[in-house]
Amino acid sequence: MNVNEQIKIISRGVSEIINPEELKSRLEESIRIKKPLRIKAGFDPTAPDIHLGHTVLLRKLRQFQDLGHQVIFLIGDFTGQIGDPTGKEKLRSKMSRDEVLKNAATYRQQVFKILDVKKTQVAFNSSWFSKMTSAEILELTSFSSVAQVLARADFKERFEAKKEISILEFIYPLLQAYDSVHLKADVELGGMDQKFNLLMGRQLQNSFNQTQQVVIMTPLLEGLDGINKMSKSLDNYVGINEEPKEMFGKIMSIDDRLMMRYYELLTDEDLEKVKVLHPKEAKLNLAQIIVAQYHSQEKARIAKEEFESVFSEKKIPEDILVYNFSGTNKKIWEILFASGVTSSANESRRLLKEGAVTFNDKKIKEDWQIEEGILKIGKRRFLKLVRSK
Repeated sequence: MNVNEQIKIISRGVSEIINPEELKSRLEESIRIKKPLRIKAGFDPTAPDIHLGHTVLLRKLRQFQDLGHQVIFLIGDFTGQIGDPTGKEKLRSKMSRDEVLKNAATYRQQVFKILDVKKTQVAFNSSWFSKMTSAEILELTSFSSVAQVLARADFKERFEAKKEISILEFIYPLLQAYDSVHLKADVELGGMDQKFNLLMGRQLQNSFNQTQQVVIMTPLLEGLDGINKMSKSLDNYVGINEEPKEMFGKIMSIDDRLMMRYYELLTDEDLEKVKVLHPKEAKLNLAQIIVAQYHSQEKARIAKEEFESVFSEKKIPEDILVYNFSGTNKKIWEILFASGVTSSANESRRLLKEGAVTFNDKKIKEDWQIEEGILKIGKRRFLKLVRSK
């Protein structure tokens, strides 16, 4: 594929490239000498699950793979113990190595739903940082200054608010930058919130007499609330390991105004053809495409049929959760959590407070007296209550 065609694919859904002329030159050189570019993206395994927000970057890596380039999926098992301070308002808790490695194992299982396992080089940055002496790591600090680090917005805000910033957090961008030096990256991908760290990679490569990497930044995908970036902590996420019907239902719940953004960042669909579809048809199509990506076409078809049956024809799913209760000594929020229909007691109480739990189409509160029947929780969840005999 010629350079212009490659750039067209690479540029879809990208926030910024630093800089485009360097990328074009690198691609031309790659074709001329028949040597693939080394494309790096780093992930600190600070949580076990990957959601659609993470896949924006992973899909861009897959595009580079399909164009014939060498993708390096870097797991920051060393840097993950520090924690990236980007966008954080307070000092991050240090993670144990066991936690990081456990999360890293699940990351590897999930990313190959997107990346081609045969074309992916998996690297762990502990493999070089653990071999460096303390003097060598401290030497990295000479390539930046306190003034430069404090100039970044999140550190500046914390410093002015007299909130703690650890020395480790100061060093983090340099460690991420050294990953690029060690791997001799031609291109590094990252979210647009990573700009400071990504540019530090260019700076450090230059100090080590390497050609500076091209930086490609992807947008931060808004979550189901349509406002904040997708995050598990905000409960506005769609996990790629979730059940097909749950994924389908969540995607159908997004605001219509987000649809084109999801299409652009999460699919390869022709956006001009999508624009002429009716919003409902477009959203059903979007949900089916995304579910098929992480499960199968057949499971996506079944999820669509069940969604239409439940929500268009107002039927109750056949395979809903069942909770057997005896007496009425438990509160409804306890039952919601114990049954597994909610992920926490706090979520149960929040849903009840918001009036999102109904029984016979009537909203119920925390003091509701338990009885047999079917509860509807939000738009997509159901729970059948059965009295034990």
